[in-house]
Amino acid sequence: MVTKWLMHDSWNPRSDHPTLASDRGEIVVRSCGTARGSASSAGRFDRSTPAPTREASDNMDARLANPGRTDERKFSAFWGQPHSVRVRLYIVMLLVDVTAIGIGFALPALLMRPEAQYVPMFIVAAAMYSVIAFNAGAFSVGINDRLAVETGPAIRSLMFTYATFFLIAYFFRLDRDLSRLQLIITMVSGSILLIVFRQIMAAYVQLRLRAKLVYQLLIRDRVDARIPDGFRHFDTDTVGLRPDLKDPAMLNMFSNLIGGCERVVIACPFEERKAWAMMLKGANVRGEIIAQEIDQFGALGVSKLERAPTLLVSVGPLQLRKAIAKRAFDLMFCIPVLILMAPALAMVALAIKLDSRGPVLFRQRRVGQGNAFFDILKFRSMRTDMSDASGSQSTRRDDDRITRVGYFIRRTSIDELPQLFNVLMGQMSIVGPRPHALGSTAGERLFWDIDERYWHRHALKPGITGLAQVRGFRGATHQEEDLTGRLQADLEYISKWSFWLDLTIVVMTLKVLVHKNTY
Repeated sequence: MVTKWLMHDSWNPRSDHPTLASDRGEIVVRSCGTARGSASSAGRFDRSTPAPTREASDNMDARLANPGRTDERKFSAFWGQPHSVRVRLYIVMLLVDVTAIGIGFALPALLMRPEAQYVPMFIVAAAMYSVIAFNAGAFSVGINDRLAVETGPAIRSLMFTYATFFLIAYFFRLDRDLSRLQLIITMVSGSILLIVFRQIMAAYVQLRLRAKLVYQLLIRDRVDARIPDGFRHFDTDTVGLRPDLKDPAMLNMFSNLIGGCERVVIACPFEERKAWAMMLKGANVRGEIIAQEIDQFGALGVSKLERAPTLLVSVGPLQLRKAIAKRAFDLMFCIPVLILMAPALAMVALAIKLDSRGPVLFRQRRVGQGNAFFDILKFRSMRTDMSDASGSQSTRRDDDRITRVGYFIRRTSIDELPQLFNVLMGQMSIVGPRPHALGSTAGERLFWDIDERYWHRHALKPGITGLAQVRGFRGATHQEEDLTGRLQADLEYISKWSFWLDLTIVVMTLKVLVHKNTY
């Protein structure tokens, strides 16, 4: 029964997918609208590029305004999502640990004093352990060539729980029902059982859940590489993928192709390694590049794909437990705010409708986590006949495109409130790097042309507010320096993320809702 629950997956990999078919983990393309090759950011192209791509690059503005639905196919459906299986495994691990603790408390009652009130003590200890163990990362599965159910953090968490619990019991004189022998039996039996249960779980994970827990992908870019057992794989020529940092549509395609994977290994020519490394750094995965020649260096900070050495170039910014904590913060903030502000949101919507013709909400394509596209929501603040779908035209002071209501809601940042629905749908976070429009420019250059680290900022979900915003980096980007300051703040936020940093940024945002650079 537990196995069925853990292994349950509503998606059938053999079902009719319009683009992909499964054959022992290999992608087979039936129909794909993305051609081999890509356009540059300014509309230039290589004459060796096939005709379909050259035609698409003749009008870069049109492409930025509407990147095309063919690039948006959900290749990630081929791999599925291992996170749901892993979360279910974590729940089972917690129940197993709590069972070990419960048996530890029950043994003294059965052997020595049946009348003692052990149930309340067990409930308190189990609750304490759950919080301490989660914070210590005790419910995790190591990801590499082998999987390992972590036992050390669980034992340390249990010892800390016992010490804290018995200290509180002694301080408040709650130890009347506990003798020293009973304490020893409880601690020793609980610890031994936890270790035994964890080892059983480790064997179970290796035998039954390995392929479900960690989806590993090998991408071969014109280089032959042996495909290890348990790896999905595809060749870049098969799907028309290139490591082109000048093409957001190609980055979106890459994001969809690796969706659901947690370890991505690239086999590519030497001259393409830097481009692939840059692609991986913004992809929110553990990224590695095969480099056979580094074996002779005895280098540190490398990994292995069977016998082939790999360079570790990226890691996901947040462990799953931290990602869960960040998502919980988003929902705990978002849902109450939406409920409390529902009347105000309705009034703003009515004012927009009465002020000018057009829809209440404005949708625009933005770059999200992993460089994948999504549609951001805002209250419409401009006239529909003057809208800028690609975002290439920065808003000016006294911009005649802005409506009367639009001027007010932009000055007060009220136009951003519908993004709470993006947060609710999991496309955005309350705090994170702000998502930019595809055509955004600084000093007449596209953002990604200014600094090659630009794509790294998409390793986390984009946010309604962020570190850059509370530091004053808001408004139009007239000069390249306007982008570099924001980018530096975004990368700093990703490297230093914590729950308290998010909370601090939310509080600081309240002070800068009305900003001189916002118009």
